[in-house]
Amino acid sequence: MSKAAAPLPAWGDPILSDAEKRSLAALCARMIPASAEFKVPGADDALIQADIAKSLDRDAAAVHRALAQLERISGGSLADLDIEKQEESCATLRAEGGADLTALGRIILQCYYRDDRVMISLGMEPRPPFPKGHTLPQGDWALLDPVRKRGKIWREV
Repeated sequence: MSKAAAPLPAWGDPILSDAEKRSLAALCARMIPASAEFKVPGADDALIQADIAKSLDRDAAAVHRALAQLERISGGSLADLDIEKQEESCATLRAEGGADLTALGRIILQCYYRDDRVMISLGMEPRPPFPKGHTLPQGDWALLDPVRKRGKIWREV
């Protein structure tokens, strides 16, 4: 007797189609290109793309919608366009914006900046922040004064 497949999470199918993967990689290359000067890969790097694909989770539906919006703007797959047309399509996507694009951008940046090669280029040890933590320079605590002056903005239970 075969086991029934587990139901998909309520937030959408986390699997990207091949066409979506190609468009996503092209978008990532436009968003964060590789840099020989800083010795870092672009966000279209295979390892970073694999991390993005694994990190969709609750934002899967938003990512699918953002990639569909990009496909509509591009008149097909972004990857099939020349660089100039890709830039134009990305500029239009950025101008249209929206919550779906924000979710996609957050995932791309999150995965890019947790790549060991990128962390090393920033002069940071490629490791999780805990349990050692990271030392941050002291800032100006007076910047929080307006928040403190605002007073309580919640209600008691």
